[in-house]
Amino acid sequence: MIHDITWKIHPEMTVYKNRVKKRPSFTQSASFEENGVYETDISMNLHTGTHIDFPLHTLKDGETSKDHSLEPLIGPSHVFDLTHLKTKISKEDIEHLAIEKNDFVLFKTKNSYDETFNYDFIYVDKEAAAYLKERGVRGVGIDALGIERAQEGHPTHDILLGAGIIILEGAALADIEEGPYELWCLPLRIEDVEALPVRAVLKTY
Repeated sequence: MIHDITWKIHPEMTVYKNRVKKRPSFTQSASFEENGVYETDISMNLHTGTHIDFPLHTLKDGETSKDHSLEPLIGPSHVFDLTHLKTKISKEDIEHLAIEKNDFVLFKTKNSYDETFNYDFIYVDKEAAAYLKERGVRGVGIDALGIERAQEGHPTHDILLGAGIIILEGAALADIEEGPYELWCLPLRIEDVEALPVRAVLKTY
């Protein structure tokens, strides 16, 4: 069974901190009356909806999309249900979980049920990020438009991205049960950028 965990992109969608400049816009660029066809231009931030971050996002001179292959974005994944957590994901919250080397872990939290942007979204703290790095995961995903908040600087990003670990933000996990899956996370093929929108799906084994 295939589960689509991708946000729909539209002008009224939830964006980070409700910033107007981050809202995608659609403009009709050709009409049947004038051009014989219908076409649409889209303008949007690369961190819109379901997307992946590359090191350049927070690390000066970091790697970009041109330095990465699809290999870490396709393969074993595990969804962990952490909907009981109130503020953040700490090391203590995940060190008992069956996180395996080379896993792409997806954290389902109460973020999945927010209908608007929640400034107090559940995030992954820096100690948890360090633990995930130690476990040797290949990717970390969360059901919020950011993987961290309320930390000076961006240590969670720096720890994960600095270790070559893919960050997936904006995963739609409300209807996804905890367990193992096969992840297919396919980004747009845009050269040399710090983030890319993706179509992400989970396949039940």
